[in-house]
Amino acid sequence: MRAPIGNFDQATPAPDCLDELTAPVAAAVRAWSGSVPADQILYVETDPRWADTAVFVEHYGTDLLERSANCVVVAGKRGGESTLAACVVLSTTRADVNGVVRRHLGVRKASFAPMDTATGETGMEYGGITPVGLPESWPVLVDAAVVDLPYVLVGSGRRRGKLLVPGKAFAQLPGAVVLEGLGKPAA
Repeated sequence: MRAPIGNFDQATPAPDCLDELTAPVAAAVRAWSGSVPADQILYVETDPRWADTAVFVEHYGTDLLERSANCVVVAGKRGGESTLAACVVLSTTRADVNGVVRRHLGVRKASFAPMDTATGETGMEYGGITPVGLPESWPVLVDAAVVDLPYVLVGSGRRRGKLLVPGKAFAQLPGAVVLEGLGKPAA
């Protein structure tokens, strides 16, 4: 199948390649119940040597720069309590962790979660964390600009491979909250 964005050799419906996904991502695809059919979530094989954004878009298509999103894990703290959440923002922006995220979570301090926390709590590889398959108890904060795109490239749970997801599907993830202004222009 031809990928709807980018220049990939092959795009496979995620339900047809569950063995290529990490356990939590495969489980989320199996249990998918959103109005966007699961077979519209596509998996594409990528080479981790080309993971750097500039090299990635040069190899897989310059259109991907404006159609890619990053999923970052944040930790919010208030008193002795810690809350983990995910933020999904366009790759041309940065998550407003100290503004929008902190206020939405109702915490005094918010910061990016340490790598071992992010990978340990998600069951995904660093650099490949995706909002598909995150713990259902987590808030998944999604920038409205991501939801507005026809298709968005995100991680697949592994460094080798990506998911192409219809933008509106992000609003259907467990714990999803769509927020205006979550992604701020990169400085």
